[in-house]
Parts: sequence; structure tokens; C-alpha cells
Amino acid sequence: MTADLLFYLLAIPAAALVGGSKGGVPMVGMLAVPLLTLVVPPIQAVGMLLPIYVVSDMFGLWVYRHAFDRRNLAILIPAGIAGVGVGWATASLVSEAAVTLMLGLIGLAFCLDRWLRPATLEKKQADIPRGIFWGMLTGFTSFVSHAGSPPYQWYVLPQRLDKYVYAGTTTILFAVINLTKLVPFWMLGQLNLGSLETALTLAPAAVIATFAGARVVKMIPEGAFFRLVEFGLCAISLKLIWDGAHALAG
Repeated sequence: MTADLLFYLLAIPAAALVGGSKGGVPMVGMLAVPLLTLVVPPIQAVGMLLPIYVVSDMFGLWVYRHAFDRRNLAILIPAGIAGVGVGWATASLVSEAAVTLMLGLIGLAFCLDRWLRPATLEKKQADIPRGIFWGMLTGFTSFVSHAGSPPYQWYVLPQRLDKYVYAGTTTILFAVINLTKLVPFWMLGQLNLGSLETALTLAPAAVIATFAGARVVKMIPEGAFFRLVEFGLCAISLKLIWDGAHALAG
């Protein structure tokens, strides 16, 4: 199997996972970067996927244009943009091995949180202190690895929003965050003409998956689907933790 063939065998599903997340399927977008890092370095994978996120965002915004929570967005959008700024300011301090390890730890922490939490939780309201903290962390982790979902989930899920309001709020927030990341990524060299050309070839898979994701939200039982995603994320995260720790150990 040639390197190019192996790349596209993993890159096309990664792009589809991005599109599926923009169609409203929670968590699947987190699998895209870990999947792509199996064939390219983490920093390259993050830069390559950003244009696909932005393109998918446009279609996701249209799908969920009438369903979102205004208070959550008013809190999370400014905090998320600030988190992107923190990620940009500290980009030179984070090594590739550290990014790999961070990706794995974020994914594993999210899985453990989902599995160890009590089945019933007290419903919480959107509030400014928690929203600023989790929103900034969402923007920072999204900048580093497109892995903003775990801190976002920890803040929003306890609110028990309507499924479509949740999906729309998620789509709008990350559309703004991803758009904000374009200039920093370009200036840091993570986004270039080569990554744009690759993204162009992968964009159709992401767009198709965006609309497919919207249908999945309606059709697939949430519990069973999320469990499959969580176990897949856990397996990839464990590999990334091993790779990152091994590289940092020298």
C-alpha cells in the first residue's frame, strides 16, 4: 500500500468525522485529528483539518440556523476567542510530543468523565464564571488540537438543552472559534497553500457528512451511538498518550 493511498484511506474518514460533527453529532469531530495523526504529525494534522472545519461550519450553520441558545453563545463566544489568543501566544512553548500527549489526555479524560459521572446530575444553568473558564479552555484546546469538545461538554451537558438547541449552539460556537483560528494558523505556518489544496480534495466528504450527521441526530439512539464513539476515542487516545510520553521520554 502506497503512502498516498494510506493517507487518503484515513484522511477521507477524518474529514467525514469533521462534517458529521457539524451536522450535530456530538464528539465525533474529536476523532478526526487522532485518526489523521496515524499518518501525519499532529501539528500538520491540525493545520490540514482547519479549512475542512471552516467549510463544514458554513453548512452546519445553515442546518441549525434556527436552533441555538443565545445566553450560552453570549458567554462562550468571547471566552472561546480569548482561549484562541492564549493558544496563539503559547504556541512556541508547546512541542509536537506535548501536543500528542495532550491530545491523548484530553480524549481519555473526557471518556473517563463520561463513564464515571453519576447517571443523574442536577440540572445547571448557563452562568458567567463557569462559562468564561470552560469557554477559554474550549478555545485553547480547539486551537491546539481541534479538541475543544471535552471542556465544552463539561459545561453545556449539565444544562440538559434540547437536542437541536444543543447541536445549534455547538455549531455556532465552533464556527466562530474556527474562523478566529485562521489568521494565527497561517502566521504560525500550520496553514499553507499545500494544506488548502489537500483540504479542497477532502471537503466534499465533509460536506456530505454534515448533512448525513443532521439525519443521524434524528435517527440513531443517542446512548448506543455515543458509547461506540467513546470507546473508539478511548482506544486512539491511549495510543497517543503512549506515543507522546515515549517521545517526551527521549
